[in-house]
Amino acid sequence: MSRLRVLLVDDEPLAIDRLVALFHQLPDVEVVGTARDGKEATDAIAALKPDLVMLDVQMPEKSGLAVAADLALADRPEIVFVTAFEQFAPDAFEVDATDYLLKPVRFDRLRQAIERAKRRRTLQQAAAKPAAAPDAGSYDDAIWVQVRNGSQRVPIDSIDWIEAARDYVMLHTAMRSHIHRATMSALQRSLDPAGLMRVHRSAFVRPSLVSGVQRHANGSTTLTLRDGATVPVGPNYLDVVMERLKVGRG
Repeated sequence: MSRLRVLLVDDEPLAIDRLVALFHQLPDVEVVGTARDGKEATDAIAALKPDLVMLDVQMPEKSGLAVAADLALADRPEIVFVTAFEQFAPDAFEVDATDYLLKPVRFDRLRQAIERAKRRRTLQQAAAKPAAAPDAGSYDDAIWVQVRNGSQRVPIDSIDWIEAARDYVMLHTAMRSHIHRATMSALQRSLDPAGLMRVHRSAFVRPSLVSGVQRHANGSTTLTLRDGATVPVGPNYLDVVMERLKVGRG
């Protein structure tokens, strides 16, 4: 696809500068403008028609959540919220955010969000995936998540990885992330380990999407997924994970 046109919105100049520096390291993206508050953001979106808006949550004039909620569905840009506060995540995904990044933004999480935004833009006109047929086994084949107007079914086989987020979990798919109130232990009982493997007390991954394994000088290990996300491997899970991935420990 063509270059992703990005609008940066934040009332803190240093936060804008940091995002600009990070975006300079990413291919096929172009920062087309910046805005300092909700009103400027609304005007800039209308004038510039960006593909993606990196949107702060708490701003003068109008919050980022209000900006996103007021956007018309037609030609709506992808929205990635950037904030220092975790508690706004449920509200962010109720307005169909592509992703939700915490400050200070990590490069790997920004890259993951950008790749997801690109896929969503590319696949917007494609028909939604048909629901998977009910599984006769003992594991769930989908998770129902709360959205603004009710509930949405997320097929298990569409989930790339899962991470814990306080009292919630984040279900990361190729198209977007979903926030869901559940515990990791409850998920472990309901998810088929052949599809999603627990690699940390705070994470599950789909083994077929692991593109790299990094062993660090401090003794820790992380997995790199196809979209650039990095996921830690807990010490208690390491042997099972390496065996599953058929990676030697030497």
